[in-house]
Amino acid sequence: MHARAAAATTTALLGTSAFLLPISDASADVADERPSVIAHRGASAYAPENTLAAVDKAAELGIRWVENDVQRTKDGELVVIHDDNLKRTTDVEEIFPERAPWKVKDFTAAEIARLDAGSWFGPAYAGARVPTLEQYMDRVEGHHQKLLLEIKNPDLYPGIERQTLKVLSNEGWLDRQHVAGRLIVQSFSAASVRTVHDLKPAVKTGFLGTPSVAELAGYAAFTDQINPSYRSLSMGYVASVHAFTGPHGRPLEVFTWTLNDADTARRVAGYGVDGIITNTPDVVRDALSGA
Repeated sequence: MHARAAAATTTALLGTSAFLLPISDASADVADERPSVIAHRGASAYAPENTLAAVDKAAELGIRWVENDVQRTKDGELVVIHDDNLKRTTDVEEIFPERAPWKVKDFTAAEIARLDAGSWFGPAYAGARVPTLEQYMDRVEGHHQKLLLEIKNPDLYPGIERQTLKVLSNEGWLDRQHVAGRLIVQSFSAASVRTVHDLKPAVKTGFLGTPSVAELAGYAAFTDQINPSYRSLSMGYVASVHAFTGPHGRPLEVFTWTLNDADTARRVAGYGVDGIITNTPDVVRDALSGA
């Protein structure tokens, strides 16, 4: 492991922001080219997904954008985790064997903070934790990165849109500079995306899915992006999305997910997408830059 990676991992395991690796201006310039490259759940091919270590790894690779997933604990804390249960990415079965099916919403933030969210990925990450949204935002801000935040399973968490926006506000992410180019809030739920737009119209939003072309005009009233799986994409569909103007007076964008190899990245980039969400952001970036 390189020294920078080791330091970043140590930082994540200790839960401190004492040693951060800001992305250089040169890296930021490369990463801001179109299509943007977004590290899915952080650089999740190289570090445990949705952990601070994955954010650190994305920064080490010079990746400007990171993506994460937000859910809510029993006592109302927002935490960064993809699944609605804790089984796949933590040792919850060992620590709380009697608490099946180990749903995030059935555990307090303090209980989740006890869990090991890194050992499943590899021994180097033993002791990594499920971060709170505040902890995650602090790390992203420390690296001067941009955030594509997914509100996960909003039907399980009434009011999570307003709560997420409150945390973002408290962390300083709803000021002009962040809203103008460093934050997008997305969801598979059109109702959730619409709620975010209604609550904070300045915030850029994305809908995860592939609406029909006939439905795009309706989506353009409240979302800035249509973000489909790369498997559902065509050049014609991307062009159709771009033909609509979103709520901020600009053409709708397309961020597609989740592709991890160079050939697919080059093919999908040829469709004219605006962003590619990937577990291997260095592979995709290098493929698009011709490296």
